[in-house]
Amino acid sequence: MNYRHIYHAGNFADVFKHVLLSLLLKSLSRKETPFFYLDTHAGAGRYDLNSVAAQKTGEYRDGILRLWNSQLLPGIEDYLYAVRALNTGNTLRCYPGSPRLARYFLRPQDRAVLLELHPDDCAQLKIEFARDTQVSVLRQDGYAGLKAFLPPRERRGLVLIDPPYESEREFQQLMEGLREARARWEAGLFVLWYPIKSRSPVEQFHRALVSSGIRKILLAEFSPYPEDSDFRLNGCGMVMINPPWKLDETLRSLLPDLMNVLQLQPVGRTEINWLVPE
Repeated sequence: MNYRHIYHAGNFADVFKHVLLSLLLKSLSRKETPFFYLDTHAGAGRYDLNSVAAQKTGEYRDGILRLWNSQLLPGIEDYLYAVRALNTGNTLRCYPGSPRLARYFLRPQDRAVLLELHPDDCAQLKIEFARDTQVSVLRQDGYAGLKAFLPPRERRGLVLIDPPYESEREFQQLMEGLREARARWEAGLFVLWYPIKSRSPVEQFHRALVSSGIRKILLAEFSPYPEDSDFRLNGCGMVMINPPWKLDETLRSLLPDLMNVLQLQPVGRTEINWLVPE
């Protein structure tokens, strides 16, 4: 409950996460039938990079600001369009959280449910989407929301599970929530973000996924730092269940180019592999 994303908004992990999220949402929009978006830990919606909190860490300078000032990379056009939609001209002032980014891809027939437990962030999120009839915002535990809102009436859609990882049990809760959600909606596209600090809990999480019986699990990792310290965010990963066709090929081409822009040390690493195939 103490985690505030404003300190980290627009950093390399956000860029990685939101580039992938943009690709997934764009893929869903290629069919005319409506889709549903559920964000279990939605945050505040948008972040002012000129705020005291964002300036205190300055993490966005090694993230979105590098992309903003660099030559456009093939494959991230839609992501940058969504970021630029919140800003005026060539000045980077605001960064979209996943709810605002997802809203960019919603068509009139689509809808979103955003869950956030932190009272201040939820209040800001409600203001952000106050007059938006396609978006519902609730102050609710994200894992409970997996039971409350699945399966959706649309039958197609994406669930983003992106908790703050404040609890030592977070990976365990993540697996419990995923099993419950998959039992309710087997056809859904589930996206799970996780931090890479210590490798041990990440490997345990991967083993739990492999032994879960769930099929079609694609893994992507992005680590600008060497994984030699447990006291910083060395990198992050995304697990995608039921990803669109050929996404793995797209990411194998895209992520090394993204790393070249965001790499903080010469040992930057990207990885794409199938934890569990079809």
